[in-house]
Amino acid sequence: MYKIGYAADLAESIRLLVVSAPMVAAKAQAGHFVVVRNGEKGERIPLTIADYDRQKGTITLVVQSVGKSSSEICALQEGDALTDVLGPLGHATHIERAGTVLCVAGGVGVAPVYPIAKAFKEAGNRLISVIGARSKDLIFFQAEMEAVSDAVHYTTDDGSYGLHGFVTDAVRNIVEGGEKVNMAVAIGPLPMMKAVADLTRKYDISTVVSLNALMVDGTGMCGGCRVTVGGETRFSCVDGPDFDGHKVDFAELLRRQTRFSEEEKMAYDRYRKEEHKCRIR
Repeated sequence: MYKIGYAADLAESIRLLVVSAPMVAAKAQAGHFVVVRNGEKGERIPLTIADYDRQKGTITLVVQSVGKSSSEICALQEGDALTDVLGPLGHATHIERAGTVLCVAGGVGVAPVYPIAKAFKEAGNRLISVIGARSKDLIFFQAEMEAVSDAVHYTTDDGSYGLHGFVTDAVRNIVEGGEKVNMAVAIGPLPMMKAVADLTRKYDISTVVSLNALMVDGTGMCGGCRVTVGGETRFSCVDGPDFDGHKVDFAELLRRQTRFSEEEKMAYDRYRKEEHKCRIR
């Protein structure tokens, strides 16, 4: 069992958990993820490691409540425990001294972007960050990102904070404003990553995206997380999760991600009904 030492709400339906996992923390690097399970019959869920503390033996996870399993994990409190934490998995993000690195985060994507941005900054790069959300109250890790960035630009869909628009609007303003960007990292919803990759292709800026495809075992055995990159089949768990954003077949991946949407909705609806069922007899 992996005990939760700290738990807090970051925004609506977004939960931060600091989990005791010494062996994972000892090997974790920016870009790694874990597969967690809550309960003996729980679903296996991949979550990016948002931070880690080797001395304390802890890892930080950020979970968004979008379905049955993620909602159950978000309900966990300090002192509770996860049944399994498998990892670190995947390849760590390749960190180099590239010059000016643009880190673009959409929604909960700021959680996996943070350790990557931190690592690039520590490697001596100039770091520009773009953080987008639907509204101001859904922005989190603001202090963390500002601490590792030379400049941070915010966008909101409703205009409640920063630029009224999308992250691509901010990226376009940055590049066309004269900033020489050597490479970009984009993490967030698939449509957002696709939009950023389409834009940076026009500016000839190499772009890395992190793919969180449907996954079961996380070790390459099931093949469920396959993606097409550069015309070849790759597995996001063992070949990724980072890939060249200009080579990812996003259209195919978007179709695959909705494969079990009906089953996921049914499971979540049953969970919500059970959660609110009156237990008074």
